[in-house]
Amino acid sequence: MSEIELLQVLDHPQIVKLYEVYESDTQIHLILEYLSGGELFDKIHYKGGYTESKAAVVMKKLLEAVDYLHERRILHRDLKTENIILTYHLILISHRGSDTDFKIVDFGLAVVLDPGQKETIRCGSPGYVAPEILQRKEYGLKADIFSCGIILYVLYYYS
Repeated sequence: MSEIELLQVLDHPQIVKLYEVYESDTQIHLILEYLSGGELFDKIHYKGGYTESKAAVVMKKLLEAVDYLHERRILHRDLKTENIILTYHLILISHRGSDTDFKIVDFGLAVVLDPGQKETIRCGSPGYVAPEILQRKEYGLKADIFSCGIILYVLYYYS
């Protein structure tokens, strides 16, 4: 339920929108914004990485979204190229969209931290998590920034 509660209050151009929630006795159905572009991971894997200028555009948007979350004391804890979904399908890109338009998804591991609060739970995706998480040390909002650095590396490394 925490993922639903978070998505209901978030409103940022680079974060997926939750429109409706329908519950039955056994299931919860989420009506989310339609994103046809697929994972950033797949775009990089199948079509190659980004130029320096395009990687800069993506990173600016990503860091603005992370800043938006951190201003609200929200730690995503699973930022990775698989959780960045392109808004438009690359074949269908027109004047309305590009391969730098995306949304952050999957807030299943996200938590809201009290001021000064640190986390110790090991979670996230290997290869993207900050070293302090793997070392079972306390960590805070900066763990998301480390993940952004890995995303930048992946964006540009495959160019």
